[in-house]
Amino acid sequence: MSEPLHAAVIGYGFGGRVFHADPISRTEGLKLAAIVSSRKDEIEKAHPGTKAIAHPEEVFADPSISLVAISTPNTAHFPLAAAALEAGKHVVVDKPFTVTSAEARELKQRAEKAGKLLTVFHNFRYYSDFLTLKRLIADGTLGEIVSFESHFDRYAPNVPDAWRERPGPGAGTWWDLAPHLLDQVLQLFGMPQAIYADFAVQRSASGATDYFHALLRYEKLRVILTSCFLAPEQEIRFIVHGSKASFFKKGIDTREGPDRWPGRLVFSDGLEKEAPHDTADGRAFYIAMRDAILGGTQSPVALDEAIAVMDLLEAGERSAAEKREIAL
Repeated sequence: MSEPLHAAVIGYGFGGRVFHADPISRTEGLKLAAIVSSRKDEIEKAHPGTKAIAHPEEVFADPSISLVAISTPNTAHFPLAAAALEAGKHVVVDKPFTVTSAEARELKQRAEKAGKLLTVFHNFRYYSDFLTLKRLIADGTLGEIVSFESHFDRYAPNVPDAWRERPGPGAGTWWDLAPHLLDQVLQLFGMPQAIYADFAVQRSASGATDYFHALLRYEKLRVILTSCFLAPEQEIRFIVHGSKASFFKKGIDTREGPDRWPGRLVFSDGLEKEAPHDTADGRAFYIAMRDAILGGTQSPVALDEAIAVMDLLEAGERSAAEKREIAL
């Protein structure tokens, strides 16, 4: 492979460290050239040779950097992505894309004008549990899907002092975790006919949303997405019923390697067996991004798909506020 693409990560919190800096540093053809963060000592220890930069403007002004990954508070996604595109960079924005669908559509226009690749980090497409489920649906093992339930539960009774835990645009679990679940559902079934969502603040009256339960209505299919942060039993992942078989799955953290908790298939004749399981590669998103930039292959996440997630996020927020179903 020729000279690697130089990449920079803006933000070095948990997401920047684990989901961006680490896989970029391990992807052939990419070089982690810079990280925008004040955590200079941590960066030098974890990524020797990677520059720790104080301000994103230094990244935008560096002609050697081709790719910028943005892992910051959600309200900063739009201005940083817009500035990176203006500077002629390819851009990865962590989910959620922005905090409004209008901002998302504006960024799409700016990327087209700049002639640069812009995409959104919907990395749950590459998790082993989802790869397995996608295959079971595609090959007909489950038959026609009539009920699909997806959980993202945790037991975290103490509310940390973090931006996403305080009320505001793009804060709370609906904007933090639902993008993962919504993107997976859209990949499997397309846009629903309607959405009904219920939100709650269950841990602290002054905190952001920490519970959601959403029903996505299709012609026959019903999809339930839920997240609770007061769930001692937090390993339920998928419950999927089809005309031929049901699929039950525990465990969600399967972004690297084989699935640690293989799912279970229960067939209509009563037969039960362990479901096949795929292997995830934590570099998969950035491998696809590298190939899209260098080889003109398909973007890891098409912008119209990312915008569809934004539309559902907004519709769910409206549904919860108005306590009614929102047609799509």
